Amino acid sequence: MTEDRRDTALGEPIAADEPDEPDRVSISVDLPAIVHETPEDEALVEISRVAVRADAEALGTTSIPVLARRGAHADDTAMYSRRTRGSGTAGPEPAAMLTEERLLDRKGRRPAPEGFWPSLVYNGTLHLANIGDSARVRERKALDARIDRRLQGGTRFVPVLTRKGGVGKTTITTLLGMAMAHVREDRIIAIDANPDRGTLAERIEKETDSTVRDLVNHAPGIRDFGQLSSHVSRDATRLDVLASDTDPLLSEAFDEDDYNVVADLVSKYYSIALTDCGTGIVHSVMRATLQRADELVIVSGGSVDEARLASETLTWLEANGYRGLVENAVVALNTGTQATNLVKLDEIESHFRSRVREVVRIPYDPELAAGGVVRYRDLKPLTRESARVLAALVLDGLPATRD
Repeated sequence: MTEDRRDTALGEPIAADEPDEPDRVSISVDLPAIVHETPEDEALVEISRVAVRADAEALGTTSIPVLARRGAHADDTAMYSRRTRGSGTAGPEPAAMLTEERLLDRKGRRPAPEGFWPSLVYNGTLHLANIGDSARVRERKALDARIDRRLQGGTRFVPVLTRKGGVGKTTITTLLGMAMAHVREDRIIAIDANPDRGTLAERIEKETDSTVRDLVNHAPGIRDFGQLSSHVSRDATRLDVLASDTDPLLSEAFDEDDYNVVADLVSKYYSIALTDCGTGIVHSVMRATLQRADELVIVSGGSVDEARLASETLTWLEANGYRGLVENAVVALNTGTQATNLVKLDEIESHFRSRVREVVRIPYDPELAAGGVVRYRDLKPLTRESARVLAALVLDGLPATRD
């Protein structure tokens, strides 16, 4: 056995008869720095972190735009302020910034399917098997998505017109507005701009006796939507309707300047404004209507003279500098008018397809034929579907953005 021996004088160990220890080896490894990638939804609301100095400047505010909801009108954008010091240190966030998009992780989660068989399989397998929506549900959702198309930059104006009365122009305006308002979350209004005593307000349950004349007279004092809403009636689908004057003597006074006052007001609070026009295409109101138009809906009946006058309306528009509106227009072919069964509707439809972007047939429906209040839920499924198709086509043709 080897023993450690120490020098008594120096107190140091005396070398033993053992081999020398090997040299030690040191290895240095540089690990990569951990990089945190901020999610996109957090990056949108991120504020720079700057240390607070003793000589910091006075409190200031920084405005951060937060869109309240998908599809909201530009005027509905909420401006939230954050307290800042000096060069931008942030204070507490407002509660409105805790949105679902920011907080909920929906990755990998599919909603429950719709349709008889998909729902049966989904529930029968305790939510383990999700084969997706049925074909009919997918078509419905695709149409909803087109109608719910997001518009930015101001109100879109869509006149509904023709040169002949009695073809269902007011009915088409009502159907189109209801189909839009039933799907979209923003505000839709239908304006009765018929200078000859229109009947648009009679197609929904009236909530006010106010008319366009009252709105024009009160325009200088209207400061918010609550004041404007007292002049309109709202349908169950959330379609707002502004009635025309009921007094023929007053209705003659509704002119181009009056329409511009109304249009300027509604453009502050609505995303889409439908205009039910009169038959007088050379009336001054029509000029103001066409100058603001983003798209046209031309209404034609199913008889020979009704189709011919609708086509002549297109000719007049082309001759007066509105060729672009004609090419982008949609024709609503009302097949509920008289003599429709005696006419080749396919030929009428073929004619208009050669002149405009699209044609939609609106079928006969007892709910519409009565000429009274239209209840969207009571319409036949084919009528509602036709109105939805018309709404989708109109949204397809509207500009998505505007300066």
